[in-house]
Amino acid sequence: MDSCRFIRLTIESLALRLPLATKSAGSGIHPSTTPCFCKLQLKNVSSSQTALLPLCSTSGDSPPNTLTSSAGFHLEPAVLRQLSGKPTILQVSVYTGSQARTCGVSSSKLLGRVKVFIDLDAAESRTCEYQNGWKKLGKEPDKPSAELHLMVRAEPDPRYVFQFGGEPECSPVVFQIQGKNIRQPVFSCKFSADRNSRTRSLPADPSKNTRGWLSSFANERERPGRERKGWMIMVYDLSGSPVAAASMVTPFVPSPGSDRVSRSNPGAWLILRPNGFCVSSWKPWGRLEAWRERGSTDGLGYKFEIASDDAPNTRVPIAEGTLSVRKGGQFIIDSSVVGDNTTGSWPFKGFVMGSTVEGEGEVSKPMVQVGVQHVTCMADAALFIALSAAMDLSMDACRLFSHKLGKEFWHGQQDYLS
Repeated sequence: MDSCRFIRLTIESLALRLPLATKSAGSGIHPSTTPCFCKLQLKNVSSSQTALLPLCSTSGDSPPNTLTSSAGFHLEPAVLRQLSGKPTILQVSVYTGSQARTCGVSSSKLLGRVKVFIDLDAAESRTCEYQNGWKKLGKEPDKPSAELHLMVRAEPDPRYVFQFGGEPECSPVVFQIQGKNIRQPVFSCKFSADRNSRTRSLPADPSKNTRGWLSSFANERERPGRERKGWMIMVYDLSGSPVAAASMVTPFVPSPGSDRVSRSNPGAWLILRPNGFCVSSWKPWGRLEAWRERGSTDGLGYKFEIASDDAPNTRVPIAEGTLSVRKGGQFIIDSSVVGDNTTGSWPFKGFVMGSTVEGEGEVSKPMVQVGVQHVTCMADAALFIALSAAMDLSMDACRLFSHKLGKEFWHGQQDYLS
């Protein structure tokens, strides 16, 4: 498989050092109680990032005594083509005060800006560091001014890119995207909503190593009333052999007195892979839970765990978050943004995968990116395709039960209007 070129631009070790003259920012703003922050903008790229800035008390060229989480940009092939051969500038604008706006007016105050020149052409083949140290925010060299510490580097981050040819519930073909206009079919999907398929989709001979994953499902009773259950999507390679699957093992049911799937009782999928060369036997690779969040922002909550190779009965948390039900978003697994989970049993390094999820009621053809280092064969890629499909289908499974789903979901279901 041919990969697509991506570049990861990372900005980290951010900190702010203020001279005595600017310790009080005026207008009731004091940096010791009000966080400072910065906006990062890459010239000719529409997206921007915002990051909090801790205050630093070190002197001279010493590095900051506190570290911040990484911020940055994932530059895809279309952007790299646009920026190729052109000077690229990273602009960092530093503010004191709150990021919040009142009546459309910001309460923050601009302290200054710094610029870092980036050579993206060089970063397509090797890691490049462009800045690692302090930069003054003021333009007058003889006057005291605030200083910003930052480390900026770019590194190649090649990925395989796939796209579903249709909505996952419509059993689409999955294409690999290569270059600007090349789409090559690599997988086919088969979706089923048979209420009995849940039990058939579980491993035929679960060993003691996987029984811990399945014991909570084996004794599950059929729940009366409204429920969405038994959904399954199989992923096949071009020869027609099944290489991955996503099976709904815990039904999506509304909480008592409600028409929504609650966080306290989420639905769940198992992401399955063939057990060795026996395609009639499957073993769990990961588990995805999903629910409908309450609150001012109507969201699809999710949690994904993966089986540990060292301890198969152990679930390792990989990703957790919320996507907008109205706008959708990106389901992302990236070790650079998981904090303490990067230690111990965390099985991945760098960018793992990203998948688009459309908002409720929108036509969805998920675009899936997978880091090259996590794919040794087509079957590895198929697992991420199955996970992407499960994430997309969870938007439908968590739809309010006062709304009826499309006909693709009807077969064998009790999905009635309230």
